[in-house]
Amino acid sequence: MNMGTTKSEIYTATQNELAAMFKALAHPARIAILQSLLKRNECVCGSLVDELGLAQATVSQHLKELKTAGLIQGTVEGTRICYCINPEVWTKFGRKLKSFLDISPVNHPCC
Repeated sequence: MNMGTTKSEIYTATQNELAAMFKALAHPARIAILQSLLKRNECVCGSLVDELGLAQATVSQHLKELKTAGLIQGTVEGTRICYCINPEVWTKFGRKLKSFLDISPVNHPCC
């Protein structure tokens, strides 16, 4: 690796995409947010704070992480932002995850 190469450049696009998605999913509050949005199958504008029992600032930070990863999308409605699952990214992530999990491990005598 030369001095100008970033570490992410040595991995494939799929490896970097999966890592970014896993990073976004690496908090139980974010899992809860996604489960809530998936269950409702509609845009949610304000009830996540009450549902999760977390401070507004904390929920906003988790929503920002999920939006940055592309898993959710938000639309501005007046002074509020309403969030929902980004179906295109969610489906793409599901396909990549399935492909990753479908790789069968080789049985080695060492373990």
